Amino acid sequence: MAKLLVLTLLGLGLAFFRDYRSSYLARMNASREVKSVELPNCKLTKGIETGAEDLEILPNGLAFISSGLRYPGVKSFEPDKPGKILLMDLNKEDPTVLELKMTGSNFDASSFNPHGISTFTDEDNTVYLLVVSHPDVKSTVELFKFQEEEKSLLHLKTIKHELLPNLNDLVAVGREHFYATNDHYFVDQYMRSWELYLGLAWSNVVYYSPDDVRVVASGFDFANGISMSPDRKYVYIAELLAHKIHVYEKHANWTLTPLKSLDCDTLVDNISVDPVTGDLWVGCHPNGMKIFSYDPENPPGSEVLQIQNILAEEPKVTVVYAEDGKVLHGSTVASVYKGKMLVGTVFQKALYCEF
Repeated sequence: MAKLLVLTLLGLGLAFFRDYRSSYLARMNASREVKSVELPNCKLTKGIETGAEDLEILPNGLAFISSGLRYPGVKSFEPDKPGKILLMDLNKEDPTVLELKMTGSNFDASSFNPHGISTFTDEDNTVYLLVVSHPDVKSTVELFKFQEEEKSLLHLKTIKHELLPNLNDLVAVGREHFYATNDHYFVDQYMRSWELYLGLAWSNVVYYSPDDVRVVASGFDFANGISMSPDRKYVYIAELLAHKIHVYEKHANWTLTPLKSLDCDTLVDNISVDPVTGDLWVGCHPNGMKIFSYDPENPPGSEVLQIQNILAEEPKVTVVYAEDGKVLHGSTVASVYKGKMLVGTVFQKALYCEF
């Protein structure tokens, strides 16, 4: 009887593992091969060798780039070096990157580990940069003032909160106000791995202000990129492992109401919004297994989607760029400015294209 019970439990365990293994591989798009979509006028950006995980372009063509992310379970080519914020002027004929100096008496640059970024421009045209950082595998938001003449960032404040334990990305709605994604529920790395494997869909979106912090959306299978429509009425959220872009209506009290979801046959990462057309530009991972299990002989591919009229019944989705890793390893973000496009990656290079 005891042997029968052991065999029964073993059989149930194997069946459980097999079912979740199948689901995990499907969520990772593990069997997908990339069909190449090339652009004619593209080149790798000099000075970016350790990733451009997120980027944001100001209306004047200056692009902030988050570089050097060290994220658990993901490759890093310089794991012992701090990250940095780069600046690129897309108005120039052959733009190059410049590392911004970071100043501030209470800022520890040695532990800076930048992830998602967002900007907010005040009424006096002062530009503030908000950066998700992971010092010592924790989560903070670092608030900087951009000093354009000095080409530097003045650190103003570090933001921490118990509802912001696993930050990935954010979109600023004020100098110290933002929506942010937590990509996991658990903080412990072992529990995070099981959360990822089992597809628990417990990650969320939080609204933060100095006086009010609350969860405004939940139930995501790895909440990732977040952005906002040009009219500030809608919030867009990328659910990485469900392959979806969600559209939420934003209300005056900062609550969010779900409107619709768009299915994508790819792992959607960061979302950039064209301020002129309202189009979404999304950096994607066609095969997620290659990101989390990096093999230089079989590197992760890259994919960029353009989504037009997302509020329509049938939005137009175009694969603008796709390749199998020969050029870029693991695209995370794409953004456009006056016929130019920047494509960033989680840990490798960046691509500059002219349309």
